[in-house]
Amino acid sequence: MRFCKTALDDCRMTLTRSRTSPSRRRLLLGAGALTVSLAVGSTVGWTALEDAGAAPAPGTSPNGPTAAYDSATKHDAEFNATFRHKFAKVRGVRMHYVMGGRGPALVLLHGWPQTWYEWRKIMPALAEHHTVYALDLPGLGDSKGSPESFDKKTLARYVRGLLHDRVGLETFDLAAHDLGGGVGAQYVSQFPRQVRSYVHMDYPLPGRKLSAAQYRTFSWHMAFNSQREIPEELVDNRKDMREYITAFSAQVAHGGSAFGGDRTKSPFTRREIEEYVRTYGRPGVRHAGFELYRSLDRDERDNIAATPAHTPTLLLTATGSLAATRPTLTPMLRNVTRAVEIPDSGHWLAEENPEAVAREILRFTAG
Repeated sequence: MRFCKTALDDCRMTLTRSRTSPSRRRLLLGAGALTVSLAVGSTVGWTALEDAGAAPAPGTSPNGPTAAYDSATKHDAEFNATFRHKFAKVRGVRMHYVMGGRGPALVLLHGWPQTWYEWRKIMPALAEHHTVYALDLPGLGDSKGSPESFDKKTLARYVRGLLHDRVGLETFDLAAHDLGGGVGAQYVSQFPRQVRSYVHMDYPLPGRKLSAAQYRTFSWHMAFNSQREIPEELVDNRKDMREYITAFSAQVAHGGSAFGGDRTKSPFTRREIEEYVRTYGRPGVRHAGFELYRSLDRDERDNIAATPAHTPTLLLTATGSLAATRPTLTPMLRNVTRAVEIPDSGHWLAEENPEAVAREILRFTAG
């Protein structure tokens, strides 16, 4: 995410609530009545693999809040010819992932407020050269159950539990975006022999060069999401979540207010927004998403204490963000061999410029 020195000027939200109908509560982004405080603190069984195929989960409805995990892809014959939805239980968490393709394994970790579906546009191209595994992080997307903690070091261990202990991958290439990049960096630090190459996408790392407190000044949403209980109180249903995702995604897209522009239209398609709302519309998933931010202080400490990784690393950032992001990686990721700003892209790299992202990933993993 681009460093915004004027973030305090943009750190306002208008939050209005219907006194007669709580379900009509609205969250409006922009200049508003509530200034989010930036002085926030921190707190923060194994079973057999399940091949879900394309069948809907029992008792689910494609139109309701418990819609099936494959609701966004069930009618996509071309996608389903290559990819399948699967599940595996890791330490009490039923983890969801989508896999397909042929060749060396490539693992994809998503950010917030996204799921495995953020990779949908580039997965077919990647699958021509790799067996692709796009994961829903523990507690997020269609993964069910709560991990021990949402700090990225702990989440990396759950990811290893899936990839190494359940799927049986000995080595793979890894790409991770946004807060998933926090998990990815911890993974290559803890389990360097497993990762052939690592692609780190648009995520400054809290650590020696960047404190969690500084991190929260980059955007109002980082401070807001870190608050205790308040986010769950103000964003408490699917309608609220839809408005949040729609407006927020426009702000940090290419030409959005976080980049000095005035864009107001989300770069996400309607289908993408509805797929994210489908999962983040669930109270438990919303809470898990906010916990990713509440654990930033723990992440800072863990990254400082982490063993530096020498895995070949590609850094991809939004247009104009490379110079500010790269220095935060180098204390932990010592072998950044290539760094690229994705043209005409804000924070949502794989959705704003999928062709460029797929090209860079394939070029790097082939090296």
